[in-house]
Amino acid sequence: MKFEKDFLRSTDFGLLLLRIALGGLMLFHGMHKLIYGVGFIGDMLAAIGLPSFIAYGSLLAELVASLMIICGIWTRLASVVFAGNMVVAILMAHASEMFSLSPMTGGLVIELPLLYLLGAAVLCLTGGGRFAVTKGTVLD
Repeated sequence: MKFEKDFLRSTDFGLLLLRIALGGLMLFHGMHKLIYGVGFIGDMLAAIGLPSFIAYGSLLAELVASLMIICGIWTRLASVVFAGNMVVAILMAHASEMFSLSPMTGGLVIELPLLYLLGAAVLCLTGGGRFAVTKGTVLD
């Protein structure tokens, strides 16, 4: 009985759930970029005078960093990359909507990217927890 109470109140289990949710949901975005390419991001970068090859950074962040977060491999480092990707995504794709409210829901228009960013920030601060592959290291 004590084990069940401890397990259900476990911070480490909560961090595992956060890692699976955050990385798992973003993994779909990474897979989409892997299959269909990052051309549209490259076009957005070129429009503001940046080299379009930087778009592959979003692929790495959304695919590789997501997998690292799910598995708990260098969770803090992967979360920094993930959070950085979300800051760039918010600034590039949603800057004009930063403080706008959705007329359909009443919530922030950028609430989904913001939720990804804040989830990654939590993992940057906490690490991956006891159920991470690289638990107890400097980068986790």
